[in-house]
Amino acid sequence: MSFISSLRPGGRHGLSSRESRDAIGLAVAAVGRLAQSDLIDRVGLRKRAEQAVYSTTRNGFRVATAAGRTFARAGRNTPGARPASAASRGVFDLAPTDDEAMLLEVVRDLAAEVVRPAAAAADEACSPPAGVLTAAQDLGLATLGVPEELGGIMDERSATAGALVAEALAHGDMGLAVATLAPGAVATAIGLWGTDAQQQTYLPAFTGGSGAVPVAALTIAEPTVLFDPFDLATTAVRDGDGFVLDGLKSAVVRGADAELFVVAAMLEGTPALFLVESGADGLEVEADPSMGVRAAGMSRLHLTGVRIGADALLGDTDGTAYTECVRLSRLAWCALAVGTGQAVLDYVKPYVNEREAFGEPISHRQSVAFMVADMAIEVQAMRLLTWKAASRATRGQDHAREVGLARQLCAEKGMRIGLDGVQLLGGHGFVKEHPVERWYRDLRAVGVMEGAVLV
Repeated sequence: MSFISSLRPGGRHGLSSRESRDAIGLAVAAVGRLAQSDLIDRVGLRKRAEQAVYSTTRNGFRVATAAGRTFARAGRNTPGARPASAASRGVFDLAPTDDEAMLLEVVRDLAAEVVRPAAAAADEACSPPAGVLTAAQDLGLATLGVPEELGGIMDERSATAGALVAEALAHGDMGLAVATLAPGAVATAIGLWGTDAQQQTYLPAFTGGSGAVPVAALTIAEPTVLFDPFDLATTAVRDGDGFVLDGLKSAVVRGADAELFVVAAMLEGTPALFLVESGADGLEVEADPSMGVRAAGMSRLHLTGVRIGADALLGDTDGTAYTECVRLSRLAWCALAVGTGQAVLDYVKPYVNEREAFGEPISHRQSVAFMVADMAIEVQAMRLLTWKAASRATRGQDHAREVGLARQLCAEKGMRIGLDGVQLLGGHGFVKEHPVERWYRDLRAVGVMEGAVLV
């Protein structure tokens, strides 16, 4: 595995296992230096910028999408590739591999030292700070699901690593985790289902290391009651040698800044995925601040007669790739729920042990102790189901049942963990001085969100 190549002079490809460990050690040291520098001060939004962004999101906006970069379509002869499935070890073992454990250590440092300190301001501003996005980009997270031969950082299918990263980032803040993982969702989709031409056109922008990773968004959700991802209102109609897209998508991460979208639409009665560049005519973005996951900068994407070429179809037309996309997205949201649920648990345990009522800690009350114990049991159950589903996806095995079970448990118990966290803090759970109210709002999103992230 070649890891965090941007921190290693001389290129991004071909690290041996020992070189990978050396690179990971450098990454850990880099994060340590990062925490000691003034970056944490810089990732917080300044008061004037906060006010401007807050006013914009509060009042709403609707503008044309950003022009974005020009993705080169010629001059590259590199063949495409698919991530290889990991071999089964023949035993029931959900423990992360050595490489995954080292990756997890680095991301945990990032979440604790950079993400969490910036979370409250980002939630209020409905926008992720540039410093947080840059720090995540420097770790190469956008290439986690890209095949190594195309510039990625993993030599095998990385659903497990993706779930571990999502969980660790969400322990810092779910909204910022979604914002940092969104470009990687698009890169992963292209790595899994893109043609050779699509991979040659778009993946170099994510893996080239010569500039900022493109702002990109995977858009599946729509603003309809009881939304069904397999019965979309957005349509794709064949027109000559291309398609015309019409519809409205919601929960689009950083839509106003996005340069590339993966849009889900119905094609001849079957859902499919399409690559749409932000410069296409007929695209408009509208602010859509939500109850939770506000730091991700959610918006709506209006598609009105958007013409795209035949080469914009991502994957197949029988719904196989789309179904897999929905499952892997739901799995990612489960991992985010696990990380946020663990954050709630880690916060309330010392609180109930230190908070006194009637001359003793409130944790001495059975009702409080049992509530904390239930939270710990539920977080662990959520984690095991999510890891099992990710493990099966990593090995290329059918994981539909496991993802369904994990989503059901994480949606129900995640929301309950957030509610119990607020309850345990009493009046403190209702105010923004403590982060539990924000985590509760974020956890409510798990059962209703589709798309945006992918493992």
